[in-house]
Amino acid sequence: MTSAERIAELRARIRHHEERYHILASPEISDAEFDALMHELERLEREHPDLVTSDSPTQRVGGRPSEGFPTVDHAMPMLSLDNAYSEEELRAFDERVHRGLGLPADQPISYVVELKIDGLSIALTYDHGVLVRGVTRGDGVRGEEVTANVRTVRAIPLGLRADRQPVPNGTIEVRGEVYLPRHAFERLNREREENEEPLFANPRNAAAGAIRNLDPGAVAKRGLSAYMYQLVSVGGVGAVRDPPLQPTHAETLRALQAWGLPVEPSWRVCGNINAVVDYCREWAERRQALAFDTDGVVIKVDSLAWRQRLGATSKFPRWATAFKFPAQQATTRVVKIEVNVGRTGAVTPFAVLEPVRLSGSTIQMATLHNEQEVARRDIRPGDYVVIEKGGDVIPKVVMPVLSRRGPGVVPWVMPAMCPACGSHLHRPEDEVVWRCLNTACPAKVRRSIEHFASRRAMNIEGLGESLIDQLVSRELVRDVADLYHLTADRLETLERMGRKSATKLTMQVESSKSSGLSRLLYALGVRHVGERGAAALARTFRSMDAILSATRDDFERVPDVGPVVATTLRAYLDEPPNRALIERLGTAGVKMTAAEPVATPQQSLDGKTFVLTGTLSSLSREAATAAIEARGGKVAGSVSRKTTYVVAGAEPGSKLEKARELGVTILDEPAFLQLIMDY
Repeated sequence: MTSAERIAELRARIRHHEERYHILASPEISDAEFDALMHELERLEREHPDLVTSDSPTQRVGGRPSEGFPTVDHAMPMLSLDNAYSEEELRAFDERVHRGLGLPADQPISYVVELKIDGLSIALTYDHGVLVRGVTRGDGVRGEEVTANVRTVRAIPLGLRADRQPVPNGTIEVRGEVYLPRHAFERLNREREENEEPLFANPRNAAAGAIRNLDPGAVAKRGLSAYMYQLVSVGGVGAVRDPPLQPTHAETLRALQAWGLPVEPSWRVCGNINAVVDYCREWAERRQALAFDTDGVVIKVDSLAWRQRLGATSKFPRWATAFKFPAQQATTRVVKIEVNVGRTGAVTPFAVLEPVRLSGSTIQMATLHNEQEVARRDIRPGDYVVIEKGGDVIPKVVMPVLSRRGPGVVPWVMPAMCPACGSHLHRPEDEVVWRCLNTACPAKVRRSIEHFASRRAMNIEGLGESLIDQLVSRELVRDVADLYHLTADRLETLERMGRKSATKLTMQVESSKSSGLSRLLYALGVRHVGERGAAALARTFRSMDAILSATRDDFERVPDVGPVVATTLRAYLDEPPNRALIERLGTAGVKMTAAEPVATPQQSLDGKTFVLTGTLSSLSREAATAAIEARGGKVAGSVSRKTTYVVAGAEPGSKLEKARELGVTILDEPAFLQLIMDY
């Protein structure tokens, strides 16, 4: 087999497996096997650059960040949809369609119903089956070209499959929605919370922010996905074919699927408006089980010929409407508005609420983001407010109920002084967040110690919030370095701290000294430096001395470290108090180097993902995790189709059942120990 033939075979196999994983959610090979195919293709293309094509799977992310996005005219306007909010309005839509077509009221009309994806509309152009352009909706007439970012979305094929459905010659435009799955949204907000960045209110905002990021590499890390639902033009660029390729919308969706494009599988053909109403009722109840956000159902006349007869207004097509699900909201009262001081000094307001049930949980607090957001929404202490869960996850205040506002309810004013230390708060001109700049602020010290001792940082068990409060208030600890000078005698003087507990805690503190460079970097709480960035820095520089002497450009060259992290880290290290803190930690015996890498590729679990459940008799969970990571593997918190092994100890939880459902390999303790010994 020639190199060209092998490259063609690899591309076909990789495209097949991308479709199985990202579109059909039914992978046939492991991540490691997929990566091996990709690595072989990358090697062959490096050896034969003349054989590289734009639709090769290796070309998803490339080039430098864009300077900006050019605007592009749409082949046809991307119209909005009219909305229906009740079953009566759905039936009124059906009556309008009958009148527009001149049909008797009792003649059934076939509709296609699809879940309305809460994401960002996108138009994709394929030329002879190859993706050549991606454009946002913009104002509906013109959008921004974001082709480089669209290419990073692995659910979107760079080339259409022609083996199951002929691909038209010339150009076709496909429209759909780019969205952020809920699991990716929750992971993203956890990372932002750890770095004290503002949380995204919902997955749609996160998806929109990602697709308009000027750095395709950053977009690729966001974990976006997509669904396609419309074929609008066929022919040369800007040309619209009349009649269209398929006679019905249902057949169009099947054609899109045959070409390897992602189509949300819950769509259905409904023979009349009663079936449409039943579908809307069904998904209003079932939507919580979906892996993505949906705010309604889109109803479309199935016959494309009838659509042409119906036409459109200046704003909406007459052949479609969107049924909006009732919002999952509740009304309660704002008891008071307080502010929280984070470990970097960020001071953010939040509402303390009268407890109320919403989406299966009791809500007592809700974020208010920042001072400007409170003023913009005019939310006041004592107000009755409507709350909802942003993305069905994060409680947020939607608006005040002005009709119930009492005469004594006055606007909230952001405090000028830090509530924890009394220092003046400062807000840089280019930021919306107020900050306490006092390095000795007890709230900042408490938060930084909590973070430093947390499980994913230095993992000091027993150092909880109440104990930290006592240590800081009694001035036994002024910063994290002071932890390493605590003695059992000092600890024994604290409330609810006997000799045994005090001794155990000092042993935990001593043990944390050997956590290693990666955990230490994360534990320092440098703004924007998360676990992945800390691990990448540790792998690259190997010692704290090397990191201290590295330049901003040195940091930016590290994978998983972008310009924001590089700038923030260099600024942190340039501050004398921070360097002094690191020096004190080193003097106390905290390990400042990374573990030596595994010597040979054969001694590696690279590409394998483990999930631990239950209790192992011979290893703690932390030791098992360390053993896996030392051999190049990853440990995840939940089971998915990407999981390679589930390690089941005594009294395993629901993760074991999930592994069985997905067919993931399950290892008992002896099998796991044998595996890590073999590696």
